[in-house]
Amino acid sequence: MPSPTTIVLFHSAYGLRSSVHAAADRLRSAGYEVHVPDLYEGRTADTVEDGVAITDEIGHEELLRRAITAVAPLSERGLVYAGFSLGGSIAQNLALGDEKARGLLLFHGTSDLPEDAAVDELPVQLHVADPDPFEPHDWLNAWYLRMGRAGADVEVHRYQGAGHMFTDPELPDYDAEAAERAWRVALAFLGEL
Repeated sequence: MPSPTTIVLFHSAYGLRSSVHAAADRLRSAGYEVHVPDLYEGRTADTVEDGVAITDEIGHEELLRRAITAVAPLSERGLVYAGFSLGGSIAQNLALGDEKARGLLLFHGTSDLPEDAAVDELPVQLHVADPDPFEPHDWLNAWYLRMGRAGADVEVHRYQGAGHMFTDPELPDYDAEAAERAWRVALAFLGEL
């Protein structure tokens, strides 16, 4: 029997909280092996401002270094990179640099692309609020075009009226209907990889 697809799921600026573990458990119950690196090394935030402060204190380069260190022992398997908001940004950076990446699943967040980014038809799925103050339409349109030029096979799913972190039941943005729809679509995407 083939081994299950391995997913690395990165937390948002709020840190590795119980909602991230619950998301990982949901993926595990669908048959995936899931790893949830703690890029904040035990710290969590109660507000997005606190999360941004932790991120700024650690620095984006150090967060990427921690993420790369976490996935290095697993990368030979051909990983699916996934993440929430800040974690989506980190997942995107790693997936674009990993020629063995099998997919990229983004909830609530994207990242800029290097000019020379190139992938071989990498399946990418993004779930984002519409509108989203952190992912405005102009940015998302440009991101979509750049990802396509880089060779990614991109799907964008927008959730009208949902808050930025609408899949997180611990946050005020939570929207149960939008979250369930996003998870249904995401699990179908993963099932096709």
